[in-house]
Amino acid sequence: MKPAAFTYHRARTVAGAVGLLTEFGDDAKVVAGGQSLVAMMNFRLARPEHLVDISRIPGLDTITRDGPALRLGALVTHHTVETADLGADFRVLSEAMRWVGHLPIRTRGTVAGSLAHADATAEWCLLAVLLDAEVVAEGPAGRRAIPAAEFFHGVFTTALEPDEVIVEVVFPRPARRAALTEFAERRGDFAIVAAAVDLDAYRVVLGGVAPVPLRVPAAEAVIAGGGSPSEAGEAATAAIEVRDEPGVSARYRRALTRTLVVRACEEAAARV
Repeated sequence: MKPAAFTYHRARTVAGAVGLLTEFGDDAKVVAGGQSLVAMMNFRLARPEHLVDISRIPGLDTITRDGPALRLGALVTHHTVETADLGADFRVLSEAMRWVGHLPIRTRGTVAGSLAHADATAEWCLLAVLLDAEVVAEGPAGRRAIPAAEFFHGVFTTALEPDEVIVEVVFPRPARRAALTEFAERRGDFAIVAAAVDLDAYRVVLGGVAPVPLRVPAAEAVIAGGGSPSEAGEAATAAIEVRDEPGVSARYRRALTRTLVVRACEEAAARV
């Protein structure tokens, strides 16, 4: 299928992009790598009348360290993170990129695009919640930092206003013992279940079991108390509420949840 008719606009600055979004309101969408939005447009799941391209805006494709924090520009691609030397502090980000689609998708897709799309199984969404990231957006009133815990509102829905553009994502703290793993029927497909664990911050986040990335306090309490990966997996499985869906039973999703939490805990524990 092909997308519905739209008008294309190329923004040269962040202020220019904000101006276009302010002018066109809900009828406009931002596009950068296009790996999420364009697919939805092709299936007519999204029908923006105006497309605002931010891919040529300078200064949004950098990776910088700011003390203990890591700052990723909105146009940084998955592949850039995958191949960057982020050190032990943020190794989990680079390693998680192997789960993102296929190489062409990783080469074009961007960090901000994935977060704005807000797929509950997307790796960047889980990582943002796991590591207490802040999504920095710019709108007519200036810039604001939105905590990841408050950013995801539901299926494909975020705290972004229609006239705001993501400019960077800030990961404020290192995560030396963290890991993300997932399972899909085929390599590169959307995950049925994904699990991310940070043993130092006692965090467990699941994807594919709720409309948004889901923290699991019961499993986190097990880790904080020195429990085993198996016990954390059991706690996570007991805490989720899932139902049978076409091709994926609730029982199967629960079994995947347990297995993936255990695996993520073991991989994170191996980080030294």
